[in-house]
Amino acid sequence: MKRIAIYHLETLLWIARLGTFRGAAERLNTTQPAISARVREIEEQLGIAIFRREGRNMVLTARGRRLVKECEPLWAGFEKALLTASGFEGATGTVRIGTGEIAAASCLPAYVHDVERDLPGVTLEIELDLTARMLQQLLGGMIDMAFLAGPVASPGIRTAGLGAVSLVWVAGQETARAGGFAQNLPVWSIPSHSPLHGVMLETLAQGAITPRSISTCNNVRTLVDIVSGGGGAAVLPEPMVRPLLASGALVEVLPRPARMIHFEAAIRTTESDPVVLELFRRAADLRIDS
Repeated sequence: MKRIAIYHLETLLWIARLGTFRGAAERLNTTQPAISARVREIEEQLGIAIFRREGRNMVLTARGRRLVKECEPLWAGFEKALLTASGFEGATGTVRIGTGEIAAASCLPAYVHDVERDLPGVTLEIELDLTARMLQQLLGGMIDMAFLAGPVASPGIRTAGLGAVSLVWVAGQETARAGGFAQNLPVWSIPSHSPLHGVMLETLAQGAITPRSISTCNNVRTLVDIVSGGGGAAVLPEPMVRPLLASGALVEVLPRPARMIHFEAAIRTTESDPVVLELFRRAADLRIDS
C-alpha cells in the first residue's frame, strides 16, 4: 500500500469542506503553495486526480469525493481518540463562533472563560450577528458553531436548547409620562428577519395599535439607548433592560408579550471535528438568563 501522511489527509478534508486551497491554508495555518504541494503529492501517490478546477474553486472529482467520504470518519475517529485520551488537554485550533447579543451578554462570557481555562490551545473567534445571517454562515462553513434565536429547523443543522427569555415593551420614563402609545409613539425594532421583529408586529396587531413609524436598527444595545433617550418604544429582551427597569430609566408601556424568544447552540449535522463537537457539548449545558 502506498504511504500517505496524516497531514495529507487533513489537508484534503479541509479543502473539501471549505472549497478552496486558500481557505484550507488559513485553517491549517500554512501557505497556499504548501497546500497545492500536498495535493500534488497525494495525487502522485494515488495516481488519480482528486480535484478539478472550476473557475476559482477546486471541485472534487468522482474519485476524490469517494476518497473524502471514506476518509472523513476515519480522520474524525483518529482525532477524537487522541484528544479523548488526553482529556482534550492537547486540543488546538481556531473555532469560529457566531452569536447574538443576548447570548453574548449572558451565558457567553462564562463559557469563554471555561474554554480558555480547560482548552488553552483552542482559539475562539467570536462575531456578533443576527440569526438569519449566522444560519447562512453556519451552513456555508463560514463559522463552526452559533448561538441562535430559535427554534431553528433545518436538515443541515443540529441544535441544543439553551432556554428562553421574556420580552418587554418599554419606553423612556419621560416618554411614558407623556402618554406612551396614546401619543402615537414611533417604534424601533431589530430588522424583519429577527424573531423580535415578528413579536413586535404581532403585539401591535393584537392591540390594534398604529405607531407613528417603525424604524429598525441591527444592534440591540443601540436600540436600548435610543428608547431610553426618548426616541420611542421597543420590544426588548427583559434581561438586557432589567437594570434600567429597576432604576426607572425605562418603563413598561404595554403588557408583556406571551411569546418568548428561545435560544439554541447549533452546529452542522455533518460536523466531525472533535474540538467543535466538544465545544458544542459544553454549549449544550449553558442556560440563557430568562
